[in-house]
Amino acid sequence: MLPAICGSDLHMYQGRTAAENGLVFGHENMGIVEEIGAGVTLLKKGDRIVLPFNVADGRCRNCEEGKTAFCTGVNPGFAGGAYGYVAMGPYQGGQAQYLRVPYADFNALLLPPGKEHEADFALLADIFPTGWHGLQLSGFQPGESVAVFGAGPVGLMAAYSGILRGASRVFVVDQVQERLEAVKKMGAIPINFRDSDPVEQIIKANDGMVDRAVDAVGYQATSKGKEQPNIVLDQLIQVTRPTGGLGIAGLYVPSVSLPSPA
Repeated sequence: MLPAICGSDLHMYQGRTAAENGLVFGHENMGIVEEIGAGVTLLKKGDRIVLPFNVADGRCRNCEEGKTAFCTGVNPGFAGGAYGYVAMGPYQGGQAQYLRVPYADFNALLLPPGKEHEADFALLADIFPTGWHGLQLSGFQPGESVAVFGAGPVGLMAAYSGILRGASRVFVVDQVQERLEAVKKMGAIPINFRDSDPVEQIIKANDGMVDRAVDAVGYQATSKGKEQPNIVLDQLIQVTRPTGGLGIAGLYVPSVSLPSPA
């Protein structure tokens, strides 16, 4: 297995979710098929595959409509399953020597043989499609302006998706200089929220509100050095024009233990 570590894994490592002891993390998985079950017909031993983070059966109504993240057949009582994640079913993650892949013919994406482009293909497990999906959820159309809050891997991929799809302007909000430099390098416009209100910065630079906005931060958003889970959602609403659209890719978990006040 070649598992990556997602920022959302850190929520569980830090004890901020209801994850139980014994759960193997890892939902960004890529590897070589070592063994196949009797029901697998499209893969063979030695195939190189990458796995979308969500587990789906490919048979339910949601899967047939392309809404595989909300599969109703893999996690009783809940729409959606995933590898190694709290409340997402009985599926262990890939931060281990081996990983069992349920419904492998449906869930595994076959890659060219060899080791070429491993770092790029690993993005297909979660980072790139999540960023792309965040933009898609916003209702984006070519030629529109976009604001992305958060310049972590998913935020950068959301911004890059906007560039690939013909956005007129893409603004990306963060505070980490290295991330902001990566934003500028890809052709987007960096906004450092430590300088001043990011909403005001974007509206001034864009000569008005943006058409679409994407949340790639989630519940660990901060303001003035303290966590404020709602601040990014509030800012998305403030910076997006009426009848515009929001894409919420950031994670908001059902059970959170916030740090005690200092």
